[in-house]
Amino acid sequence: MRPRSRFDDELEDLNIKLIEMGALAQEAISDSVKALLTNRPELAKSVIANDRNIDELEKIIEQKCLKLLMLQQPVARDLRVISTALKMITDLERIGDQAADIADLTLRFNDQEQLSFAKNISPMADIAKSMVKSCIEAYIKNDLDLATNTIKKDDEVDDLFDVVKEELIQTVTKDKDKADQAIDLMMIAKYLERIGDHAVNVCEWVIFYSTGLHKKTQIL
Repeated sequence: MRPRSRFDDELEDLNIKLIEMGALAQEAISDSVKALLTNRPELAKSVIANDRNIDELEKIIEQKCLKLLMLQQPVARDLRVISTALKMITDLERIGDQAADIADLTLRFNDQEQLSFAKNISPMADIAKSMVKSCIEAYIKNDLDLATNTIKKDDEVDDLFDVVKEELIQTVTKDKDKADQAIDLMMIAKYLERIGDHAVNVCEWVIFYSTGLHKKTQIL
């Protein structure tokens, strides 16, 4: 097999593994939200246990990227593929971590009454979950419009975070005994906000992968 053909095969395998990692991150946030909203502790425990699979894929992809950089002579387009992969796995790994953090906090809930303290947690979670799904789909399809529209959704998550924060402040003002539960919900809301931010980052790297343009860099 000629060196270029072998290199192209390695790039394709890299792409497959990146899509696999994205699917695991999407599943993690979907299951953590489901566990939160439907009071399913076993599902929450599964999210926490499966986080190691995302971490392992991050290591595999990182090693593959470094191998391609060291053993081959990639052209500009190849470098864009490899640098995109290296950047995306960091955000995907963080999405997995934060999904696991949400699952861990879910296990502290004795019942679903706690969710009533912050009624906007549910729509916030739904948007964050949809953003992760869309950012992965944008990468798979190389869909710039989908990436751009997903980035715009982050404002909705940020606005709902402010609403949730106000809801929880009002709850604690009325009943200080609920402070610990309110703090747990605030942490969940913060993790959801960060997941939205990571989905935005993935979309920005999708745009970079396709165009060579990134809001922080315009090289390659």
